[in-house]
Amino acid sequence: MTFTSADAFENLPSRPVDAVVIGASAGGLAALSVLVSGLPSAYRMPLLMVQHVPPTGPTQLVEIFQRKTDLKVREAGDKEPVRGGTLYFAAPGYHLLVESDLSLALSQDDAMHFSRPSIDVLFESAADAWGERVAGILLTGANEDGAAGLQAIGQAGGVTIVQDPDDAEVATMPRAALQRFAPDYLLPLRDIHRLLRELE
Repeated sequence: MTFTSADAFENLPSRPVDAVVIGASAGGLAALSVLVSGLPSAYRMPLLMVQHVPPTGPTQLVEIFQRKTDLKVREAGDKEPVRGGTLYFAAPGYHLLVESDLSLALSQDDAMHFSRPSIDVLFESAADAWGERVAGILLTGANEDGAAGLQAIGQAGGVTIVQDPDDAEVATMPRAALQRFAPDYLLPLRDIHRLLRELE
């Protein structure tokens, strides 16, 4: 069953969530700004973000978002352990993966959906690493990247969250996920932000 705004907060996940992975393309930076605004520096979980960007940097995403949130903001580094209270951005030109020991890995394997970093790559590795203790959020975007990866999170027992296409700047990416499976939550940004606070 997919929960929407009317009943989402009466139906929170029964199992704890240890990490959140987020994917977006067109319109994603504005959407992410809404999600992280007001999250405390002591936020328990890490947030790992793939935003489609040109393959060559720098992107200045760290500098931009460090002004928007009290979380620590970093570009993900190879072999770096994942820590709570931190927003990690995938580096331009590299896939971002989570290893079984909950460290990060960077890869220059082939692009997926014309994208490197790919949302699917992050989501599928997070499903393998955390299983039912990960939440995946798919936001606005103009292609199908992330739909298969979010489905993999759901198949692993994790929490699946899709931005309501009517709320998305570009609805293609959320709709691609909805065509594949029914997520746990289908919410506008303001309610996804609230859900992140509730999961803390």
